Amino acid sequence: MKLDKLRVSAIAVRAVAAPMRRPLATSTGAIKVAPLLLVDLTTSGGIVGRSYLFSIAKQNLKPIAALLEAMGEMLKGDALAPFAIERKLRARYTLLGVHNIVLFAMSAIDLCAWDALGQALGQPVARLLGGEPRPVMAYNSNGLGILDTKKLIREAEELVAEGFSAVKLRLGRPEAKADLDALRAVQKAIGPGVTLMVDFNQALSVAEAIRRGRMIDEQGGVLWIEEPIRADDFAGCARVARELATPIQIGENFMGPEQMAQAIAAGACDYVMPDAQRIGGVTGWMRAAALAQGAGLEMSSHLFPEASCQLLAVTPTRHWLEYVDWADAVLAEPVQIRDGQVLGSARPGLGMTWNEKAVKKYAA
Repeated sequence: MKLDKLRVSAIAVRAVAAPMRRPLATSTGAIKVAPLLLVDLTTSGGIVGRSYLFSIAKQNLKPIAALLEAMGEMLKGDALAPFAIERKLRARYTLLGVHNIVLFAMSAIDLCAWDALGQALGQPVARLLGGEPRPVMAYNSNGLGILDTKKLIREAEELVAEGFSAVKLRLGRPEAKADLDALRAVQKAIGPGVTLMVDFNQALSVAEAIRRGRMIDEQGGVLWIEEPIRADDFAGCARVARELATPIQIGENFMGPEQMAQAIAAGACDYVMPDAQRIGGVTGWMRAAALAQGAGLEMSSHLFPEASCQLLAVTPTRHWLEYVDWADAVLAEPVQIRDGQVLGSARPGLGMTWNEKAVKKYAA
C-alpha cells in the first residue's frame, strides 16, 4: 500500500466499563471497574488503527470522548503521519493547553496512527522504531491495594503464583506503622527472591515522605518508592530523593516529555515511568526515552502493557513493565506472559483487536 495515499477518514470512540479481577484500593480511592475508551482510527485504505484510554472514573468518559471526536473532525483527510498529526493538534490546542485530557486524547490518536502505520507496512511498532518485539520483564500490579493483612498475604501469594517474580504494594495508610506492618507482611509472604516495589499514590507531605521513607530504608528489600508526594512537586520530590537510600520513582503523571525534562533537571527522581496516555503516545514516549538515556535514568512503564511492551523493547534504559490486565476483557488477544515477562506481539502495529461481543456486553 502506498503510504502517501493513506489518509485519516474518521475517529470512532466507544466507552466500556471492563470488569477487574481484583478491585484496587489506593490512598486516593478504590477502582472497581476499568472505565476505558476504545478508539478506532479508520483510514482511506480501510486499515483501522486502535488504542484505548483509561479514564480513571466513569464520569470522565464523556468529556474525553468529545475531545477525541472533535480532533477526528480536524484530522479528516490528513496524511497518516504521526509527527504531522501531533504538530497540527498541538497547534490547535496551544491556547487551551496540551495537558490532562487534551493530551490523553492526542496520545490515543498518536497510538492509533502508529498502529495503522504498522499495519500498512506489515510490521509491529517496535520494528517501525528500529528494534524488534522482545520479552520485557514485568511486575504484577493487579492487586496489593490498601487491604487488611490477611487479604494482602493471600493476594501477594496469588500474584507471584501467576508467574511473576516482582509485585507492587500500595501504601499510604493514615498511620506509618500500618504501612510498615503491611510491608513486612508482604515481604514475608513473597520471600526474598521476589522483587517488591511500593507506591504511595501521592499520599504524603514532604516531611512525612522522608519519615516513612527512612522506615522503609531501615526495613530494606524495596526496589523503589513510587510517588510519595504530589506528582508535580519536583522540588519536594528532589528533597525526598536526597534524603532516602531507597530510589524514588515518579513519571506516570508526566504531562508530555517537556514535564519529564523539568523533573530530571530538578533531580526529582532516581527512576522514571512514563504513561503512554500522558506522555504523548508513541511519539512522546520516544522523546522521553531519549531524555532518560541522556540522564542515565532507568525507564519503566505505567499501565497499557500492550503498547508498553513494544515501546520498552526500543527504550535504551529499559527497566520494568507494569502489568495490569484491565483491558483483557475487551481484547481479542491479550498480551502473553511467560516467566515473569510480557511477550511483545509480532503482529503488525500494536497487535490489538477488540472482542466485539465483550465490547457490547460491557458498554458504558
